[in-house]
Amino acid sequence: MTETADLFGEASKTPTDRLFLGLFPDAATAAVIAGLGEELKRKHGLKRPVHDPDRLHITLFHLGDFAGLPQDLVRRTVVAAEAMTAAPFEVTFDHATSFSGRPGNRPFILKGSEEALADLQAYRAALGVSLAKAGVKTTGAFTPHVTLLYDDPMIAPDPIPPISWTVRELVLIRSHMGKSLHEPLGRWPLKA
Repeated sequence: MTETADLFGEASKTPTDRLFLGLFPDAATAAVIAGLGEELKRKHGLKRPVHDPDRLHITLFHLGDFAGLPQDLVRRTVVAAEAMTAAPFEVTFDHATSFSGRPGNRPFILKGSEEALADLQAYRAALGVSLAKAGVKTTGAFTPHVTLLYDDPMIAPDPIPPISWTVRELVLIRSHMGKSLHEPLGRWPLKA
């Protein structure tokens, strides 16, 4: 069933599509992150599966969940992404931990220091300005991270050997909700 009634008795569709702008590691780094995720999963007694390497990413902006693909929002997001100019930059993550969340579904993540992620924060701020100019509303705080898996236990910060990669492109993703499928709708290389 894809429709539910809202407070006014009107049918509303269940979201099927999530849109977000993200940064993905290169394939070799993604494989390293996934392997580390498996080691950390065993170390901390976690049960849920580690995300596939091609799904590991940093979400810069969650643009919303929708019943179908919102073409106008995609168009405005493309305008904002095409307006960006930024040189490639490094990101480094040096510990794993859990975010608080729903019991049984807490994100287990990689995080880094403010200093190691300063260029990422600056890039995201500039992208936020570009999105606003294109009429794309964004909300929420930003804690740079890569989600490895979702599980129940709360894991305290656990140092790891630093994992770094050079961010070389911005990607607009259509996530098919409930299907573990990420479909790239656009890619924009970073260039000065």
